[in-house]
Amino acid sequence: MRAVCSSVTTGASAVLMRFACATAILIRMIPAHDEVGWGQRASEVGSLLAAAVLIGIHIERLVAAPSTWTLAIAAAAGAVFADFISGLVHWFADTWFEETMPILGRRLLRPFRVHHVNPDDFLRRDFIDTNGDVSMVILPLLLAIFLFPPSSFAAVLLLSMCIVGWPTNQVHQWAHMPDAPRAVAWLQSRRILLSGADHRMHHRPPYVEYYCIATGWLNRLLTAIRFFRRLEAAITHFTGLRPREDDGRFIESVCEGRVRG
Repeated sequence: MRAVCSSVTTGASAVLMRFACATAILIRMIPAHDEVGWGQRASEVGSLLAAAVLIGIHIERLVAAPSTWTLAIAAAAGAVFADFISGLVHWFADTWFEETMPILGRRLLRPFRVHHVNPDDFLRRDFIDTNGDVSMVILPLLLAIFLFPPSSFAAVLLLSMCIVGWPTNQVHQWAHMPDAPRAVAWLQSRRILLSGADHRMHHRPPYVEYYCIATGWLNRLLTAIRFFRRLEAAITHFTGLRPREDDGRFIESVCEGRVRG
């Protein structure tokens, strides 16, 4: 690449060539999400199918069971709790520990570090890659629902939480799309789903607010009461850990061209 860039030294063509080379080098320097291997791909497909089957079974059991008005409360609580959990996981992955740590580092923390410096890379992930991980995470909860009667408060709360939480990454990806599907855009405009405008609030450095991405319903409330900032202060007080140290170092390494692979 450097040889090609130096081969043309004068005139307008040299300017264009150097600009093209600089752009290509910059693109290569910006970190991207890890490519998915065939083994992970197979596990994601299996998790998606298993989650879909289990949700279908639970809905069928619920429809056939007697119901009461309290189940509507359980369903609403489950949906809200799903959004809260999405924010809690997002905050944890943005804020604590290093992306080089074993197991969680590469699978959970690094994608969030990369996402801050290269958010548009998320758009190249296909449906399976986008939704496979969350499908895997909710499988234990979907299995746990069998421990309760289908129309019990606990079963409906867990089922609602799984249904709303299942497309969390898909909702997140839609929020990054310049032109989301028409039906999705309609839901975003009514704040039923996380909108691009709301999610951009999170992508303002230092990335300390609007963490919830399942629906985005709780973002304003949690930001208003400074929930995550107060939680960080408490953790720092009791443990000495400082929030976002690794995220800051990761961003600095990208800006200085020292990208961590």
